[in-house]
Amino acid sequence: MNASNEKGQINGMGIPPLMPKATALWLIRNTHLTFSQIAAFCSLHTLEVQNLADAADSNLRPFDPIASEQVTLAEIKRCEVDPTTTLKINVLPLASAYTKKKSKMHYVPLAKRGLRPSAIAWFITKFPNVPDKVIISLLSTTAKMIESVRNPDYRKVKGITPEHPVTNGLCTQDELDMALKAYVQD
Repeated sequence: MNASNEKGQINGMGIPPLMPKATALWLIRNTHLTFSQIAAFCSLHTLEVQNLADAADSNLRPFDPIASEQVTLAEIKRCEVDPTTTLKINVLPLASAYTKKKSKMHYVPLAKRGLRPSAIAWFITKFPNVPDKVIISLLSTTAKMIESVRNPDYRKVKGITPEHPVTNGLCTQDELDMALKAYVQD
């Protein structure tokens, strides 16, 4: 077995495609790539790719890597002509989509989402001059939520006690300091 078919080796770029088995199934059905090429691109074993090709009644839905901009049609055509080449994943669109999303909002676990109103109340009481957009980006909340806590429209307004967002784990101290730098007078 050569190194390109081992599970640890991923399409020469170090980045696996999204939903590798579904992507492999799409490549099997819509291209003339070899099982080895598909396995190397999707970081699967060649036998896994062959099993996907043999399974006629699979519940797995194919995932189009061209539509998701993981690979271009020209790259697939290049590899169909020469079976010894491997597909290269298109890194730029995925990376730019991730960074755009990441810079806008960050993930807050479900267990901590109930702590947002108390963190919003902390901001409103401690820093009333901070604009809503700063609170929105820092706590990954909405303007409607901030407004409902500010005006006692929130359904559990009586149970809200202002709590520091860092101690609740909604942001880091560095993020909080950077966000409040322009609004705090020393």
